[in-house]
Amino acid sequence: MPLTLQGSCRCGAVRFSVESHTPVPYQRCYCSICRKTAGGGGYAINLGADMRTLQVEDPGKAIRIFRAEIVDEDSGRCEVSTGERNFCSKCATALWLFSPEWPELVHPFASAIDSELPVPPSKVHLMLKYKPDWVVLNLDPDDRCFDLYPEQSLEDWHKSHGVWVE
Repeated sequence: MPLTLQGSCRCGAVRFSVESHTPVPYQRCYCSICRKTAGGGGYAINLGADMRTLQVEDPGKAIRIFRAEIVDEDSGRCEVSTGERNFCSKCATALWLFSPEWPELVHPFASAIDSELPVPPSKVHLMLKYKPDWVVLNLDPDDRCFDLYPEQSLEDWHKSHGVWVE
């Protein structure tokens, strides 16, 4: 049975729950979008969950969506991300990321989860190409680092580490 994650924003205007097979907060993203919209430590941590199970309480209609502009470093061209970063307009808490490219998935930010989360056996540091110099990596011996994305998906990582929740 998947783990039910309970989450909320800082001010309490938004509450949500969602079921997850991949609840271990192991993946730290250092891209400028995650870092600047949700990353107090210089990174953000996204979890994986089943979009069909997302239940949202937002009586005051506080949720807003931010779609980041992504600039291609080589061409200088700019495109708007398909990723919809949901946040509370009253307190600015980053809640979850949804992309229509993967409609079955939703990625809650670990920082918005109120439920106890499992401690990761190791961490993956990704998008290090965009890490600012002031951010010091806190690496454990089994951690892995990537300039961009790792090859393993959230599902594959959880299964290979024995932390997939049935």
